Amino acid sequence: MPVTSVTSDPSSLTLTAIGDYPVPIERLWAAWADPRQLERFWGPPEWPATFTRHDMVEGGRSEYAMTGPSGGCARGYWRFVRVEAPRIIEVLDGFANEDGSPNEGLPESKMVIRFESTPTGSRFVNVATFASVEAMEQLLAMGMQEGLTAAMAQLDLVLADLRESTRDHPGSAGARTTLEVLDDTTVVVRREVRGSASQIWRCHHEAALVQRWMLGPDGWTMPVCEVATRVGDVYRYEWENSSDGARFGFTGELLESEAPRRAVTTERMIGMDGPGTVNELLLTPLEGDRTRIEIRIQYPSKELRDFVLGTGMVDGMETSYARLEKTIESRT
Repeated sequence: MPVTSVTSDPSSLTLTAIGDYPVPIERLWAAWADPRQLERFWGPPEWPATFTRHDMVEGGRSEYAMTGPSGGCARGYWRFVRVEAPRIIEVLDGFANEDGSPNEGLPESKMVIRFESTPTGSRFVNVATFASVEAMEQLLAMGMQEGLTAAMAQLDLVLADLRESTRDHPGSAGARTTLEVLDDTTVVVRREVRGSASQIWRCHHEAALVQRWMLGPDGWTMPVCEVATRVGDVYRYEWENSSDGARFGFTGELLESEAPRRAVTTERMIGMDGPGTVNELLLTPLEGDRTRIEIRIQYPSKELRDFVLGTGMVDGMETSYARLEKTIESRT
């Protein structure tokens, strides 16, 4: 079911959107917490959003850009005031300049999103409150109500999307690394890890630390670890089996880097012909000094996707991430 209503109330300076969906409250919450799902509905269809930051904790910040059909760009930010999973999100919502700083020429509003269970699923109530009549009139004249209606109407498609998850691709017993298959060529791997985003970023970008945890199943070492730290750098990782000396490795280029939150790289198996993958690493701080690691992998074909997933990739990543936590603990 799409958004039930989007209504404005000049007397209370509010714009309220309400939506009911036949999914559990945890699923509805996840659509707002996961930036890759959020950007599929935040923004009208003709102005899709791309989130480059989404630190959904109190004091955190989100940054996004909506790109129009003629190439125009509208940037925005959220400053998180209150986050209580899976019940409430409170943010200060504003427009941003190209460098991410607040656009002082446009007003900031307060947005409170409340989530509740219903007999048929769950509901969100999103109330945006404006600082003044002038601010409300200015934003409504810019098409905020129509844009919000069009944007929220896409959420039901996101929630109804029958994606595969770890229940379809189980890892080891008790594993916490999850796999989500988005389409024929795209998957997302997620894992929550004890430690800050800065600590985990260092463990991904300092060779001595990478060699301590990025080993996959037991019995492997990493004799070659050439890390890419600047855009344009080439990295090279090689692993060796201690029992029989078998080796394999990957190489690629660092395309984008925003420490300590995001990195985009290419990846190709050494000795294998043909195109490789494009991997996006995203680190999102969580409450309790935890961080969500998310890796979005774009394969050149469904055949390569299925081949890689069939190698036990998720099991190996879970073993590595367990070592990552121990590496962070040993350095704390």
